[in-house]
Amino acid sequence: MADIDVTDNKDQDRFEARLDGELAGFAEYKLTSDLIVFTHTEVDPAFEGKGVGSALARHALDDVRERGNLKVLATCPFIKAWIGKHPEYIELLYGA
Repeated sequence: MADIDVTDNKDQDRFEARLDGELAGFAEYKLTSDLIVFTHTEVDPAFEGKGVGSALARHALDDVRERGNLKVLATCPFIKAWIGKHPEYIELLYGA
């Protein structure tokens, strides 16, 4: 299986996951000076079950952690559930 390449497409306010150069999914966000709000995550049905959603969530949250100045508000059910299954990211949540 090919590696999942995740990048931050700042022009479209979303993290994008690609497999073999093809867009496989994305996680949309809204950014303020101290908060990133994840609003929607979508994986193309052709790529479901290949870890695309998890790669998106992990990369996006690792990016937030590296910035060090943002808190996460997960209005997207997928991102919210993913954080719930990965407690090492809970400290990034707004209000945590």
